[in-house]
Amino acid sequence: MSQDALFQLGMDSVVLNTAQKEEDFTAQPASADCEDKDHFIEKNGVLCAGSHLIVDLFDAKRLDDLPYIEKTLVDCVNAAGATLLHIHLHPFEPNGGVSGVAVLAESHISIHSWPERDYAAMDIFMCGDAKPELCIDVLQRAFAPGRMEVNELLRGRNG
Repeated sequence: MSQDALFQLGMDSVVLNTAQKEEDFTAQPASADCEDKDHFIEKNGVLCAGSHLIVDLFDAKRLDDLPYIEKTLVDCVNAAGATLLHIHLHPFEPNGGVSGVAVLAESHISIHSWPERDYAAMDIFMCGDAKPELCIDVLQRAFAPGRMEVNELLRGRNG
């Protein structure tokens, strides 16, 4: 879907420059009179439920290595400062593709891999104090993609 199509749907899509500095990412309640923290965040002046990174890995390695993928997901969770609740990964035969999810207290990280095409599609969605953008370096080191595309959606935008 093109940038224009996303804009027409009221969504922002931004390609992140993984060399840029960590963005201002502050967890805040949705309103000053909210007694319980609802884990909404303010990012770049926008109040939202969280940051959802859509990550495409091209010419990537080890996309059929189930234990390695699980370790990489755990490394992402730790780097982002998130809370792991459960990981479920499912291998497919005969190509060795893997689909799965790390369920987090802050949301999830999912992966769908096509090792025969050296491609993986990943979603990283987190709210609260977690920093999903810190997963990008972990994924680059782990899968050594020749090319990586990262798009960010701010979910549950207030306004």
